[in-house]
Amino acid sequence: MTKPPFSPRTSLSRREATGLISAFVAALTAPGAALAAPAGRFGPATPFSWERLVARAQANARRPFVERPASKLAVPDFDTHVRLTYGQAEELPGHVRLLPTRTGIAPQAVGISIVENGQSRTLTDMKGLFGGGADGEAAGFRVMWADGHADWLAFLGGSYFRAAGSHDQFGLSARGISINTGGAGPEEFPEFTDFWFEGKGEDGLIVHALLDGPSLTGAYRIETKRTPDAGIQDVTATLFLRRDIQRLGLAPMTSMYLYGEGDRRTDWRPEVHDSDGLAIVTGTGEHIWHPLINPEQEHQPPITNAMRADHVKGFGLLQRDQDFDHYQDDMSYYHRRPSLWVEPKGDWGPGTVELYSFASISETVDNVCAYWLSDTPVKAGQRRDLAYRLTWSSQEPAHGNNALCTAFRVGPGGVPGQDEIKGVTRYVFDFEGDILGGLTRDSHVEAQTDIPAKAVLLMSVGPVGGQKNIWRVTMDVRHADLPHPEFRLFLKRAGGALSETVIATAKRP
Repeated sequence: MTKPPFSPRTSLSRREATGLISAFVAALTAPGAALAAPAGRFGPATPFSWERLVARAQANARRPFVERPASKLAVPDFDTHVRLTYGQAEELPGHVRLLPTRTGIAPQAVGISIVENGQSRTLTDMKGLFGGGADGEAAGFRVMWADGHADWLAFLGGSYFRAAGSHDQFGLSARGISINTGGAGPEEFPEFTDFWFEGKGEDGLIVHALLDGPSLTGAYRIETKRTPDAGIQDVTATLFLRRDIQRLGLAPMTSMYLYGEGDRRTDWRPEVHDSDGLAIVTGTGEHIWHPLINPEQEHQPPITNAMRADHVKGFGLLQRDQDFDHYQDDMSYYHRRPSLWVEPKGDWGPGTVELYSFASISETVDNVCAYWLSDTPVKAGQRRDLAYRLTWSSQEPAHGNNALCTAFRVGPGGVPGQDEIKGVTRYVFDFEGDILGGLTRDSHVEAQTDIPAKAVLLMSVGPVGGQKNIWRVTMDVRHADLPHPEFRLFLKRAGGALSETVIATAKRP
């Protein structure tokens, strides 16, 4: 996954990003007064509807793609960009504040409109809407709390957007679509070119958007609301294909994984990541957990992991570990980063959930992407309609009755304190859940794995002493005898699963 012209993470240091990202707790204002367009800033009213937006996207697809020119008012440096973004500025209806164009980062301007009672009015005068009263053009926007102290929703660059979760913190990003992520050719980054804001009750906001790129166009409706535990976005999208696409990733998300409990540290903090694993609920109801890795840790090229998920029920990148002591970061607050869960509406059919990771040595680079890939070929001239729900939260999504893998550690094989066994890696999995309560070493609990018996030098399964409902699996594995770079493992008893299935990437010693 190469980077788009702009990613919120690429332009900000960890300290600067901390100033940007905050809570998602405030209620939005009511649609009447809240989104009433002030006189003088907006053009004349024109009819607006979802059907009109879809028709516009379809008409765009019939024309050749034309790259948008850079704004003549693009900010040339970071300091000015920060001043225009965070300085005192007027607010648009709906607590929307504009993010300015910037040379080399987000140079193209986007259209901004307000929708009210089926009528749209386009923003034509942006004077005073940037910090210090400077003039400019918008590259994106953010939505503020009602009291204006921080933002909880932001769209900026490509088709990227993100919302703060239940712990009042930004983290990973969603994307409108991904094209050829992890493929043989270059990745494509279509862009949201125009936005329309519409109020929805006292605590909701609808963002309508047009998407445009060399391979496709699209219309998006993203209805956002909040609950006490989560930010919820219902996404409806209609895509029109200009040309064949080899890999069309649906409901993609992008995150950062530098290192975790099973990796070598690069500074004093025990762990640094926005997400620590990919969770999947397949069409058969199997729960899968794939711990994330940074390929740099193994000096590997980018890795694409494809997991069958026919008729998928849900998937997402999670920050399952929420213990501050495991991060010790009192500036970026990684223990408060939200998880993002996708629930398809309707049957998406046969396909795979794919996890793409590339090497990174910086926590300011998003190096992980997850998305769903259909088995159905994507051809020029097609129309694709899809709908799904995004949930931004720190609570475990779609949690079944089985135990969860709460820790994945890796080390040298052999007895600690003695010489390592060359070519052998020790894997340690911790599983936690009420289903394990009351079980003992005499309860015939086993670890089921697809690793060949000749590759397993040690297998130990048992409860962790002094810990409630936690079981540990310890394995020494000889890598020369592994037939695949990944392996599966879960706890079982009397033929029935006690835990989710872990799919782990083998880490060579």
